[in-house]
Parts: sequence; structure tokens; C-alpha cells
Amino acid sequence: MRRDLFRRWACLILGGALLMPYMMAGVLLSSSVSGGRIDDVLMPIQLGVYVAVLPVVAVTGLFLPVRALEVNAAQGLLGATVETPPRQARRSWQERRRTAAWFTVHLAVGGLLSGATLAIVPFTLFTLALPFSAAGRQMFGFHVQPGWQAVLWALVGLATLAALVAAVAGAGALLARLAPVLLGPTPAERLAAAEEQARVLAERNRLARDLHDSVGHALSVVTLQAAAAGRVIDRDPGTAKSALAAIEQAARTALEDLDHVLGVLREAGPSTRKPAATLADLQDLVRGSGAEVEQEVGDLSGVPAAVSREGYRIVQEALTNAIKHGQGTVRLAAAVLDGELALEVTNRTATTPGYSGGRGVAGMRERVRLLRGELEAGPVEGGWRVAARLPLRSGT
Repeated sequence: MRRDLFRRWACLILGGALLMPYMMAGVLLSSSVSGGRIDDVLMPIQLGVYVAVLPVVAVTGLFLPVRALEVNAAQGLLGATVETPPRQARRSWQERRRTAAWFTVHLAVGGLLSGATLAIVPFTLFTLALPFSAAGRQMFGFHVQPGWQAVLWALVGLATLAALVAAVAGAGALLARLAPVLLGPTPAERLAAAEEQARVLAERNRLARDLHDSVGHALSVVTLQAAAAGRVIDRDPGTAKSALAAIEQAARTALEDLDHVLGVLREAGPSTRKPAATLADLQDLVRGSGAEVEQEVGDLSGVPAAVSREGYRIVQEALTNAIKHGQGTVRLAAAVLDGELALEVTNRTATTPGYSGGRGVAGMRERVRLLRGELEAGPVEGGWRVAARLPLRSGT
């Protein structure tokens, strides 16, 4: 006997209990139509009521919110592995039909076996008591005498109980197989869940790139300014003070970006999210970097918001690399040319031999690829150059 037999039996009895209101309404209706009393309704009529209420069960299963209840029953009582369906604002008709089919099967099978349980278990107990009775008993119109006749009826009772147990085991196994099919996510729900997962993954990847760029830039600025402040703190306190102010600003910006990312990852509401930086914030980025930057920046007001955000991050990472792996003046050029945003960051002297860009360049390539643009990053004339061209429109 399976260890989960009694739990599955309980699930079938639950189905019978859920069917009971339908049966009571059907019996009341049939008795009122026939003009008889409720206790006069015969077994054939009850079977007819049982068959008649199943379509009603199916129809109500389309509209009643029974899916969560049935999923819990299938998992907890049947031992079935049912993938939890995703929450949706509105139920699809495909999900309604599958839930109604399961609801009908559960109540139909559960109703039959619940009724059989209520009849067969007392019958078996009664037959088992017959061999120990000194007087004869009436059984379905037969007078059962003590002795072998009573033993025979006891064996019949045991056989009937065994048949019931086998039926319960088979019905429980059938329902356990049907549960994942009918109660699990529909193809449309699986597709919606996969799209949502892809969206969340893309958002997390974007946040990871943003965090790498912003925090990496802030740390580079902090390192550069701290080194500069340490060199001049004795002979030029004013310059050291400016460097410390730049360190404070860079650290504060990094903390704000980190808090923004953590808030998004914790599913904070949109109202709490910090607006993403764009090319309109380019001057603040250059000013906070502490590096000597030659700028050739054209009119960028017409750049779309999505392109402007990614362009800002590309310049930020390129500027970070120029600070970390180069020295001297950094050249920054940004302009709109022939329907594209052209960005170029170059430092003339590279201090890290063989530098290949690391994760920062990989992140820039991802951003450019998503916008169907082009990126060039590599050594040039002893320095390092990053050049990106981003279409302003996706169709270009």
C-alpha cells in the first residue's frame, strides 16, 4: 500500500464534498418536479442527478476561482508536482477550460468514490461482525445464518473493501497524472512567464552594466584625485581641497547609483527610482572626473532618450578607462552626424601596456550592439581610443 494512499483518498473525499452542494440542489429540483419528498428519491434518480449536475460543475468551473484551491489539493494531497502558474491580471479562456476540466474530473471521480466509501466501509465492518453474532442477520433480503455463511459474507465484505482501495489508488494515480497537465501553466502563461523572465534578466544585465560603469568611474576618480591631493596638500592646500571635494562628489554619486540599483532589484516602485543620466549630464561627468579633458561637443538635444542614456554610459566607461590606464589630456568628441550619434574618447598616452579593455569594453560592446551601432576600441599612437556610432533611429 502506498504511503500517500490515504492522502489521495482524502483528496477524493474533498471532491465529493465539493460535489455535495450540486447534488443537493439537483435532488431538491428533481423532488420538486416529481412531487415527492426528498427521502423518497430513489437511487436511479440520484444517479441521474449525478450525471445531470456534471455539466453544471463544468460551467461553474469556468468562472469560480478554484484553481488555487485545486493546485494546493493536488500538491498537498495527491503528491503531484504542479508548477505554480504565474499570476495574471485576467484569466485566459484556455486556462478557464483546463481548470474546468480538472474541476469536473475531480468532483466526478471524488463523488463516486466518496459515496462508495460511505457505503462500503460500514458494509465491510458489518460483514466482519457477522461471524461473531449468535443470531442470524438480514443482508440485502437474505437471512445470514451464523457459521460458514457468515464467514462467506465477511470475505465478500473484505473483497469489496479491497476493490474500493484499488479503485481509490487507481483514481488517485490518474488525478496525480492529470494535475500537472490541467492545473499547470498554459502555453500562453509559459510564454508570458518566459518573456517576463527575459525582461527581468535584460533589466538586471543593464543594471549590472550601469553599476560597473558608474561605480568604476567613481573609484577611478577617487583614486586620481586622492593621489593628486596627496602630492599637493602641503604646498597647495587649495588644489588639495578641490580634489577632496571631487572625491566627495564622486563617492556620493556612486552611492546614489548603488542605492538606485538595489532599489530596482528589490522591486521598488517607479517613483523611487533615480532618473537615468543622459548626455545632458555630460558636463557634470567631465567636471567630476577630475581629468583634463578637451571637449568637442555638438548639439545633442535631438538625441532620443534611449540612445542618450546608453551614449552617456559609453562615454563614462571610456573616460574611466582613460583615467585608469592613461595619463595626460583626454580628448572627448560627441556630435550628431548623418543620423548617428558619434562618440570618441582618446587619451594620448597609455600607462598600462597590453591593456585590452576588460569588462568595461565588453559592456560598451553590449550597449552598442543593442542599439545596432558600431564600436571601435583599441590602442592608437601610444594611447587608447574608443569610438562609437549609434543610430538615432532603430530603422537606420
